[in-house]
Amino acid sequence: MISSLNRSSRNRSGFTFLEIMFVVVIIGILLAIVGPKLAGRSEKARITATKAQMQAISTALKSFEVDNGSYPKELADLLESDDENKESYLDGKELPKDSWGKEFNYKAPGDHNKKSFDIWSNGPDKEEGTEDDIANWAVPSK
Repeated sequence: MISSLNRSSRNRSGFTFLEIMFVVVIIGILLAIVGPKLAGRSEKARITATKAQMQAISTALKSFEVDNGSYPKELADLLESDDENKESYLDGKELPKDSWGKEFNYKAPGDHNKKSFDIWSNGPDKEEGTEDDIANWAVPSK
C-alpha cells in the first residue's frame, strides 16, 4: 500500500504538457488584448515629454530675450552666459533633445510666430513638415 502512494505522488510532482500549454495560451490572449494599448501609451508619453521639453526651452528663450533684448540666433546660446555671475539659461552642458534623440529646430524670428520664435520637433517619424511634427504653433493636418 505504501509503495502505491509513493508511485502516484511521484507521477504528479510536475505540470502536464496540457496545463503548461493552457497557461501559455492565456498569456498570449492577454498580451494580444493589452499589448496594443500599452504601445499607444508609450508614444503618447514621448509626445508629452517632448512638449514639456519644448516648454522648458521656450521659457529659457523668453528669459534670454528679457535679459538681452532679442532672442538668441541659435539654441546653443542658451547654454552660455556673458555675465560671470549668471548661470546659463538651460541646465546642463548640452542642448536637450526630443524623445526620439533629435535636436529641436529653432528659428527667430519665426515664420509662424513672427514677433518671437518657432521651435519644433520633427516628431516620431523624424521628418520635417509632416503631420506628426510637434511645434509651438498649430501644425495643419494634411
